[in-house]
Amino acid sequence: MAKTIRTATRSLNDYAKVAGESVLEEIRALAEPLRGAEVLHINSTAYGGGVAEILNTIVPLMKDIGLAATWSVIEAPPEFFEFTKALHNALQGMAGQDLVSGLDTYLGVNEREAASFSRLGNPDFVIVHDPQPAPLAAHLRDKFGPKTKWIWRCHIDLSSPAEEAWSLLRPFVERYDAVIFTMPAYAKEGLRVRRLAVIPPSIDPLSPKNVEMPLQTAKRIVAGYGLDPSRPIVVQVSRFDPWKDPLGVIDAYRIVKHEVPTVQLALIGSMAADDPEGMAYYRMSVEHAAGDPDVHVLSNLNGVGNADVNAFQTAADVVVQKSVREGFGLTVSEGLWKARPVVAGNVGGIPLQVEDGKSGFLVGSVEECAQRISYLLSNPAKAQEMGACGKDHVRRHFLSTRHLTDYLTLFKALAEGSDSAARESAV
Repeated sequence: MAKTIRTATRSLNDYAKVAGESVLEEIRALAEPLRGAEVLHINSTAYGGGVAEILNTIVPLMKDIGLAATWSVIEAPPEFFEFTKALHNALQGMAGQDLVSGLDTYLGVNEREAASFSRLGNPDFVIVHDPQPAPLAAHLRDKFGPKTKWIWRCHIDLSSPAEEAWSLLRPFVERYDAVIFTMPAYAKEGLRVRRLAVIPPSIDPLSPKNVEMPLQTAKRIVAGYGLDPSRPIVVQVSRFDPWKDPLGVIDAYRIVKHEVPTVQLALIGSMAADDPEGMAYYRMSVEHAAGDPDVHVLSNLNGVGNADVNAFQTAADVVVQKSVREGFGLTVSEGLWKARPVVAGNVGGIPLQVEDGKSGFLVGSVEECAQRISYLLSNPAKAQEMGACGKDHVRRHFLSTRHLTDYLTLFKALAEGSDSAARESAV
């Protein structure tokens, strides 16, 4: 049965210093006609991924501005998540995924979870995140009635999905009133929904992971995990999975090591309940490091929490996100927000965040990644300049306040009953 997630309180007023009072005034004006509206967010995990991080901020901010917002997480057995990870991989273009053996479990769990939601009445807006709970609208929209507007929020890269995966998912997606994609390239042609919205994700600048941390504090925390803060540090923060290419990051580090022998690498990830591949790729990363004392593979299993992630990104000389496919990659904006240059894969939503040559570098190979890391470690003044540019870019485009504005704008359009498709980007 689905569980309601309790969140900490957030006050919009606290964001005035980082976002500007004019932004807050716009949010309050958009929220006023929606005051009291019931908003339900549904996803598949309460921790360990970017969706959960976003909801931990967006839901309480919605409450603070007068919406009756709640967040629920579906419950499912391990075989459900094994299937949905295969579906996720296939939707991002990975061949050879088994989309047959777990299909009945996928459909059965969603049917069962729909029964637990059917007692909720009829909220004004339901936002269902990603493929795991996507079939819910097919079960519930008639029960909830025409008042409820259904929104599917896709956080993954759908630019080139495996045909069988998209054929499976598309009928469920087309039961929604609106679909949110991270960027226009992910929006599938011919999708029959009333509205298409382009809304990139965001980071919370006041969360423990992103609030400003003194450099000396960050260095002290990093030293507690065995790194030497007086030596160069390269950091990648991400889930341990094939799309984040942790093995490729280690290979790039080894090339850099020839030019900068004192360099250290930290790979930091979090194990999420809806990602059964995480532990396997964590172990592969440890094995690939081959006992190198300057490679630190860490996770929440080692006690690494959000404040520790903040410390590693703050203490880093270079932040890396060497993804080979990426819906968005919140950790890119997190690194930029710490005023650190970012070397990242030239894929998916990453180019929205990294302005190549200005706030970091976009790369397409292990060798190019190593070259750019070496350049930044050898040119600290340029690295500092790039970091400052990146922080400003994130301030203008990728904070929670912008994300909240985009949600309110979409709610307003759906409440007014417009049937025209919309592709509007905040970037």
